[in-house]
Amino acid sequence: MTDKDNAVFNTFQQAPNLRSNLADMLTAQIESGDLKPGQRLPTEQAIMTATGVSRTIVREALAALRAKGLITTRQGLGAFVSNDPTPRSFSIIPNDLQSIDEVLRVLELRMGVEYEAAGLAALRRTQEDIERMQDRLDALDKALEEGGYGAQEDYAFHRSILVATHNSYYGRLFDTFGNIMVPRQWARLDKMTSAERKRHAARMRREHHAIFAAIRDCDESAARRAIRSHLSKSAARFEELRDATAQTAPPS
Repeated sequence: MTDKDNAVFNTFQQAPNLRSNLADMLTAQIESGDLKPGQRLPTEQAIMTATGVSRTIVREALAALRAKGLITTRQGLGAFVSNDPTPRSFSIIPNDLQSIDEVLRVLELRMGVEYEAAGLAALRRTQEDIERMQDRLDALDKALEEGGYGAQEDYAFHRSILVATHNSYYGRLFDTFGNIMVPRQWARLDKMTSAERKRHAARMRREHHAIFAAIRDCDESAARRAIRSHLSKSAARFEELRDATAQTAPPS
């Protein structure tokens, strides 16, 4: 490994021992040009020594970069930055959402996209759009009433809002998320009492119905407020879950 390789690699030393953080740091080095096209990455052992992470975490981080086209591997030689490391498409894969912090980052992104989309939908929606949204909302209500997670129905309802913008790019962007944007393992409905599940379902229904009513009534400002309120409250619930999980976790 050259001195130049070591200089870049030294910036990894303070990274937390998580696959996503290591992958994010490597990605940032590639996107900033600190790791240049064709440059060989440090060995797995070198990364393990510098960061204190396990070999499994290192391999998962490198696999995530390969999946995004940022690096390539050569048999017997190691991993190299791709000659054209700029991702050709954006996606969120299940491995990206292995912590509540990652889910919160996706919610931040969604808030920016859906805030504008809700306003446009209120201005542009057609009767067909309203009927589609009503159908998706009914399906979500049914799933929640039956005690389910409603992940697929939730995704379908939110996507129907983007469709109502009549700007196909919104829907295409949302399709990169899929319904993994809020993984089921983080909903923790199985940890709730019956009363808590009922309150959760009622709250979700109120929030989604407020969004729908504002778009149906062509109220742009109300639609934006409703979607921001919904996603902000979702973020707050995940923050509470993260904090509670941290408090009950055994000492390392």
